[in-house]
Amino acid sequence: MNSTPIDISVVVPLFNEEESLPELAAWIKRVMDANGFSYEIIFVNDGSTDSSWKVIGELAAENRNIHGICFRRNYGKSPALYEGFKAAQGRVVITMDADLQDSPDEIPELYRMITEEGYDLVSGWKQKRYDPLSKTIPTKLFNATARAVSGIKNLHDFNCGLKAYRSDVVKHIEVYGEMHRYVPYLAKNAGFKKIGEKVVHHQARKYGSTKFGLDRFVNGYLDLMTLWFTSKFGVKPMHFFGLWGSVMFLLGFFSAAAVGIMKLWRVYSGSPYILVTDSPYFFLSLTLMLLGSQFFLAGFVGELIARSNPRRNDYEISQTL
Repeated sequence: MNSTPIDISVVVPLFNEEESLPELAAWIKRVMDANGFSYEIIFVNDGSTDSSWKVIGELAAENRNIHGICFRRNYGKSPALYEGFKAAQGRVVITMDADLQDSPDEIPELYRMITEEGYDLVSGWKQKRYDPLSKTIPTKLFNATARAVSGIKNLHDFNCGLKAYRSDVVKHIEVYGEMHRYVPYLAKNAGFKKIGEKVVHHQARKYGSTKFGLDRFVNGYLDLMTLWFTSKFGVKPMHFFGLWGSVMFLLGFFSAAAVGIMKLWRVYSGSPYILVTDSPYFFLSLTLMLLGSQFFLAGFVGELIARSNPRRNDYEISQTL
C-alpha cells in the first residue's frame, strides 16, 4: 500500500462479483481522474468461489491504485469492511457494493460533504429503489426501527452500502459480526455525531443475483437490540438487571404477602379459606421472586465481567491542551 496521504480510499467488499469488477474499477477511475483526486481502491474478496480474486489481480496489474485483500473463506460483509478500514489510507473513506447498484458518480459530492461541510459520516439514501416489494417493505420497517432505537432521526437508509467517512471514524469503530448495517450507530456511540445523508441514485442489478435473503431482517433486528443494550448497559449491567430484578422480586414478595394476609383475614373472620399452596397466585408470586433473584445475580456476574475487561477505561479523547 502507498504510504503517502491520499484523498480518497474506496473500500469495496465483494462475494462472487467477477462480472461487475472490471466495469466498476473503470467507472471509479473515470470519476477520480475527472476530479483530480488521488485515490486507492481496496477490493476485499470475501471468500468468493468464482474468479473474482483472479480478476482483482488483473485489475491491480493494470492500475497501481488498486489493491486487494482475500479471505480464505466467506466471513461476511462486516469483517470485509473491518479489514478494508484497517488498510485504508485516504482522508475520506468511501464504501460501496460491488454489484454496480451504487454509482461512483456520487463520490465527488460525498467527498465535498465530508471535507467542506464537516460531516463525520454521510450515508446514502436510495430514495427510489429498483427492488421487489418483498425487499423494500421490510427495509422500510427495519429503518424505522433503527431510527427509533439509535436516535439518529435524519437517516432513511441505514443499510445503504454507499457511505463516506472521515478517516478518524473508520479507525475508531469496530465493525464485527453483522454490524455493518449499523455503522452510523457505531459511529455515534464512538462520539462522531455529525452524521448526514445524501440522496443517491440506485441502479438495477446488472449481473448475478443478490447475496442477501429475508433472514437478514431477523438477524438485523437481533443485532440492533444487542447494540442498543451494549451501548447503554455494556459497562453497567447492574443498572439493567439489578433494576428489573428488584422490581420482579418486590412485586412477587408483596403478592405472596397479600395471599398470606388474605388467608389470615379469612381465618380470623371465620370465612371459608384454602391453603396458600392451593392458590395459583402464590406460585406466580414465587416465580416472580425467583426470576427477580436470577436477574439480580446476573447483574452481579455482569459487573464482574465488565470490571475484568482491560478496555473498561478506554475513552475516546478528541483533543488535549
